Amino acid sequence: MKTAIDSARKAGRRQLIYELISGGTGLVLALFMWGHVILVGSILTGERGFDWMATMLEDYYIAQPTVAAIFTIFIVHAVLAARKIPAQLEERRRMIDLAKGLKQSGRERVPSRRDNSPFVPHLESMLWIWQVRTGMIILVLGSFHLILIGVDIFTPLFGEYAGIESATTLSRVAAGLWLPYAILLLCVEFHASVGLYRLVVKWGAGILPHRRVLHRIEQVIFWLVLGLGSLTLLVLAGWVQPPLEFMISEVSP
Repeated sequence: MKTAIDSARKAGRRQLIYELISGGTGLVLALFMWGHVILVGSILTGERGFDWMATMLEDYYIAQPTVAAIFTIFIVHAVLAARKIPAQLEERRRMIDLAKGLKQSGRERVPSRRDNSPFVPHLESMLWIWQVRTGMIILVLGSFHLILIGVDIFTPLFGEYAGIESATTLSRVAAGLWLPYAILLLCVEFHASVGLYRLVVKWGAGILPHRRVLHRIEQVIFWLVLGLGSLTLLVLAGWVQPPLEFMISEVSP
């Protein structure tokens, strides 16, 4: 009996450690992604502004260790978060059925009443389901993006020299990478904002504001970052001229 209790306690501690690491790495990745959107947003000031930012980060050896660290954190978070992703086909079918049920709930009519059923979809369940879905997409597209950026920074494979440069970035985004980047942007911003919301609810229950307030804050952050990221992507794809290019004027020799 005692052995079973000790085993259960060890398993509980292990799961708690996994939750702490998963939440911590998720927080770091979310904050990094928001900073990343702002840094890539330097393209809004034109190619000179983008190249200046990239060169500064590389010359001071900020970009190189950051890419390596974020890739490691990304893998750790993906492995730990994957514990909650349905692994078996039958489990995935149940998740799909659950999503359909939540989507339709509240729309059915009770025969004895004229109004809709009082049952409404559970917000937390829907957020979790879509977080799982976006997480699987991020695992694929995010890995591709991190490897591509790593190749850019450490090798001259895609340009004249090792490092990120505006000409190469603009050309390949305009050539078709805008589509996977658009999907990645949407998934990452949703996953990050919802992830932070659920993290705050999980560890700050009874201390922080009501869930409705936290959900509103999450929505504001989501739309602000998504708006900035979308405008940045439009500029990178060459569909919109950099709106802040006037801020960096050409310096006469």
